[in-house]
Amino acid sequence: MPAAKNLALPTGYQLQDYEIRKVLSSGGFSFVYLARDKDKKIVAIKEYLPTSIALRTDGATVQPNADDVALFRHGLKCFFDEGLSLAKIDHKNIVRVINFFRANETVYMVMQYERGKSLQDYILGQAEPVSEKFVRRVFAELSNGLREVHTQKLLHLDIKPANIYIRLDGSPVLLDFGSARMALSESQAKIAPSYTPGFASPEQYYDRKLLGPWSDIYSIGATMYSCLTRTSPLAANQRIKKDLMIPAMKLGKDNYSSNLLEIIDKCLSLDYLQRPQSVFSLQKALLENMPEAPEIQKKTSLVNKIVGMLNKNI
Repeated sequence: MPAAKNLALPTGYQLQDYEIRKVLSSGGFSFVYLARDKDKKIVAIKEYLPTSIALRTDGATVQPNADDVALFRHGLKCFFDEGLSLAKIDHKNIVRVINFFRANETVYMVMQYERGKSLQDYILGQAEPVSEKFVRRVFAELSNGLREVHTQKLLHLDIKPANIYIRLDGSPVLLDFGSARMALSESQAKIAPSYTPGFASPEQYYDRKLLGPWSDIYSIGATMYSCLTRTSPLAANQRIKKDLMIPAMKLGKDNYSSNLLEIIDKCLSLDYLQRPQSVFSLQKALLENMPEAPEIQKKTSLVNKIVGMLNKNI
């Protein structure tokens, strides 16, 4: 018998100080809503609702299945703890958690709403593969935020193009942490795996005791690889059986420097010890060989410099 489908909170629903406007996304673990606070400011609200072990009853209340109460509460605690940890992080490249609270027998995380588009949509919207300068800049900036996450003893565990948002000013922000989902899927097989094939590290499949910053670094490498190819890399569990993934060094040699392609291939090493061991070392590598500005910009800069010198002499 198929599991009953959970319904989202309806448009216009008053959730404490927030009015639900529409559903932004839904999955096996949560709903994310667009909402408006009492000052009419737009926010995003994430609701803990693992579909395979809980149902919404009596209109809004979330009720775990009789056999899954302990598992539901374990996930709820992980979700709440994650919200607490994220609320301590105030960084422009990490989604800002501005409130979290309990209601309807579950937990809600209120986040700053970002305007722009996902990296996935950005990549697919370009007529040509994105430039090397774009790749280096976006992931070097994103690394600033991820370093702060790792400092808080958190891992993201679901870095992929759909979870990186490119704001209107071009700056990236990292969304939708997967830590609480992973805690649930570790506990019981009935929970859908929290990883995204192609972007999850090998240790997320086979040995989660080995998880560390290098696991998020694998996902960054996979996301950079997708910038080159506009597709997901081969899933790590398939690569372990027989690695048929074409290295970035071969795939991107006509459009990108060998240095950048080598960085991507190192991040995608199946052996976690062969990857950069910290986000700082990855960030340093990305910034060391940033392409120079186009020739026309260099000439304009030189002209401005000369004009400034002349003005000083007048």
